[in-house]
Amino acid sequence: MHDSLPTRRAALKAGAAAAVTALSAAELFADAPKLKGNVNHSLCRWCYGKIPLDKLAAESAKLGYKSIELLRPKEVLAIKPFGLTCAVLGGADIVNGLNREANHPKILKQLREDLDFCAANGVPTVICMAGNRTIKGVTVSDEEGMETCAKALKQVVGLAEEKKVTIIMEGLNSRVDHKDYMYDHTLWGVELCKKVGSDRFKLLWDIYHMAVMGEDVIPTLQKSQDYIAHYHTGGVPGRHEIDDTQTLKYAEIMKAIVATGFKGYVAQEFIPKREPFGSLAQAIQICDV
Repeated sequence: MHDSLPTRRAALKAGAAAAVTALSAAELFADAPKLKGNVNHSLCRWCYGKIPLDKLAAESAKLGYKSIELLRPKEVLAIKPFGLTCAVLGGADIVNGLNREANHPKILKQLREDLDFCAANGVPTVICMAGNRTIKGVTVSDEEGMETCAKALKQVVGLAEEKKVTIIMEGLNSRVDHKDYMYDHTLWGVELCKKVGSDRFKLLWDIYHMAVMGEDVIPTLQKSQDYIAHYHTGGVPGRHEIDDTQTLKYAEIMKAIVATGFKGYVAQEFIPKREPFGSLAQAIQICDV
């Protein structure tokens, strides 16, 4: 009997972490509206690193998530029995990225191995990073870094085309979380896509990061839609829950994304301040437009 337990709506409104911790996602959110099917919902593993992967997989699947991402191959195989996929294969180095030629052999070797794994296991994308502008006192200009990234990507994009897997590069903010990261504005990423010249290289567009950089979210994603293969969320400010405790209107942002005809995944990448599964349940309902 759960008559005395908090309802989903009451728990979400109050953020009643203590009351809901003992409940499974399925119990607490049994009255949640059925998902509309217009959005493929994913979540980023690192935000919930204290939760065992098997528990995270079981509970998030009950909430309607289709994917847990930024996993490595063994973890991808571990979540398959729960009916989940991995929307993005992880493992990229944020600081030491493709903007330095010295990093290319190691990164390209891993990308080639990862593309093979993705193709064999139904993983649609694999992540790469631009890297920092300055390392050990040596600075690479944005123009030189873009050329160097393009040089590397052109060596592996043919395999991505053959395997029908998309390589994606994530843009990050350089104001708060990733000081000095090179790809910190959408235009830089779009120009890199144009230089690479393949539909198998696109952008992971992180709504939180680009908003922190001062970009106007909806107009920017609309203008750049042809170059975006994946989206991440996060509350601004603070990178916490995407509800009315922060400034971005995620339901409106999601409507704009769906209106572009986007068919990829949208992943929750917020760091929960409240009970994690309650926050994940709330987020999927906000984003399911």
